[in-house]
Amino acid sequence: MLPIEQFPVLVVAISLLSALTILLAGWINKKSCFFISLATITFQFILSIFILHHVLTVGTIHYWLGGWRPPWGIEYVVDALNAYVLIIILFLSLLAAIYSKRSVEHEIDEKKLVTFYTLFQLLVTGLAGVVVTGDLFNMYVLLEVCSLAAYALIAVAGGRALKASYNYLVMGAIGVCFYLLGIAFLYSVTGTLNMGDMRLLLPALYGNKGVQLAFVFMFIGLGIKAAFFPLHTWQPDAYTYAPSAITVIISTAMAKASIYALIRIIFSVFTVDFITLFAPIADIISWVAAIAMIFGSILAIAQFNLKRMLAYSSIANIGYIMLGVGLSTSTTLGLTPALMHILNHALMKGCLFMAACGFIYKADLRDIRDLVGLARRMPYTCFAFLLAALSMIGFPPSVGFVTKLYLIFAALDAGKYIFIAVIFFSTLLMIVYFWHVIEIMYIRVEEGGEKEISVTEVPRSMFIPGLVLAFLCFIVGIIWLIGTPMPLMDAINSGLGLGVVP
Repeated sequence: MLPIEQFPVLVVAISLLSALTILLAGWINKKSCFFISLATITFQFILSIFILHHVLTVGTIHYWLGGWRPPWGIEYVVDALNAYVLIIILFLSLLAAIYSKRSVEHEIDEKKLVTFYTLFQLLVTGLAGVVVTGDLFNMYVLLEVCSLAAYALIAVAGGRALKASYNYLVMGAIGVCFYLLGIAFLYSVTGTLNMGDMRLLLPALYGNKGVQLAFVFMFIGLGIKAAFFPLHTWQPDAYTYAPSAITVIISTAMAKASIYALIRIIFSVFTVDFITLFAPIADIISWVAAIAMIFGSILAIAQFNLKRMLAYSSIANIGYIMLGVGLSTSTTLGLTPALMHILNHALMKGCLFMAACGFIYKADLRDIRDLVGLARRMPYTCFAFLLAALSMIGFPPSVGFVTKLYLIFAALDAGKYIFIAVIFFSTLLMIVYFWHVIEIMYIRVEEGGEKEISVTEVPRSMFIPGLVLAFLCFIVGIIWLIGTPMPLMDAINSGLGLGVVP
């Protein structure tokens, strides 16, 4: 049996080989593409569980590619933070793969199936690589791999998706250019690209203008990738017009990988001392995040397209995560609220988009006003949407409730009470737009010109992943409240030099 220390490279290498296998096997049998991708991601997910267990019981994993010792060679480093994020990304990728079988057959020309699954697997390869790498330039390469795959996967739907893909490509290219410029500045003053090595060299160079400029460039670049307000302009169209399975994966797994990269750069490369003494932007991040929470929710209220409403809701929820990041340096909770919401938002938004895309699959239902009485026709899909929507609002004991509770604790601990008011106001706005959809689906009946659409439930391979995520929205919430994952949060915060969970 292979030692677990080799699992991080296997997570990436096997996925890359699988993409090639899908391309070759697709020439013989197009139907095999789905099963190869599903088997690969399942195997990757199993490996990620072993990796997390090893990190928590033994310690950080270091793997030198080709046996080259860092900083000369590329190193994969897995600690508690990226082991946690890796499981989230691969779990959501697995559910998206299961969901994709019927949705892709419905939305995409059969001739493009091989291309779709090849690119889908490359996307998963890039996401896994971004999370496990300990090298700044290697992270850039892997960000490009998953980004290029995402651009193509969005465009494969044709029509308005082509413009959405192009806008995403332009903004994404700007983002990676900013990130690459930051790397160049850091390399010019440190002579290394290894994150661990750079962490040791940078403290003596914190006052260097090149280092400070590198931080700005990298923050903006990754902020674009993560769709952090006001750098989110590519996101609404991309989420709205992408094929269903791709909407699910880019709104959950890809968004979380970008946020992970941002957190890793801020706290593992530049460290807490830099952002408190030389680039005091924690309060700026918090205030921008608060604006995002309100802005995203207000624009969500104004939407009639359900997927677009959920896209603007994601802008608000990225704000929740970044508020946790902004408060992390001034509270004993550290990054705990932000890390919680990385998982919590992935569960909720993955479920909501699966439901929304299920409505499109059955009857091309995109407009919220056309969902009259749909709960009586598609009970499982609508029930999944209901549970996830209640969780987003913050209904206890859901994951959304836990996120807001811990953000309130963090704001109280930091003495920044204004953000508590922002959380409550944002929640009220969420109630407005989610209740509007729930009321139409469950309560409103045919009257006047409104007619209940005659549809049936989506296939089991589409509603079961959504129900799994819907129930996890409450199961995981209870687990958070019990406190079981807190040793993991403690390990992550300690590793990043932040406060320890009481």
